[in-house]
Amino acid sequence: MDSNEYINDFLYFVTRPAGDGGEGAMLYCSGVNLSRFLPITKGRHRAMSNPAMRGLQLVNLGVREMALSAGATPKAVRGNHCTAIAHTEGIWYKESLLIEDAPASFHNEITAYCVPELLRKIDRALMLGAVLPDELLAPRELQTLISAMCTMYGPDRRPEDRRIDN
Repeated sequence: MDSNEYINDFLYFVTRPAGDGGEGAMLYCSGVNLSRFLPITKGRHRAMSNPAMRGLQLVNLGVREMALSAGATPKAVRGNHCTAIAHTEGIWYKESLLIEDAPASFHNEITAYCVPELLRKIDRALMLGAVLPDELLAPRELQTLISAMCTMYGPDRRPEDRRIDN
């Protein structure tokens, strides 16, 4: 089973073979940089948890459902199994999961699901109404898009100024 990494300054989703999990076992690592999402989340989550953190939790539940549907077994893991993942400074919320008996193509399916779904969940929680891409963007392209969203929907912008100039 191959490794797959989708990493930028805002988020990451990484899958890699789990050395001690047996054949078809993979480690799934995910994280969101709460500091980087602050321009669009600050002050908008008093009654609930941070929308980026909650979005990642919900996406990870979706990964568990995907694993079960594919005949794999998701298992919670404790410890820092994902510490070698390079990410930028800031406050990161991270989760990891061991998936046993995963199909060989599962790591690609996870990324294709997780990245757009996380954006949709954050957008819905914040009621931004942002125009989100239908396809999976490259990590740097997505970073540019999220940075533009933070500028456009941040607290310092007036509603009439909230547009992305291309």
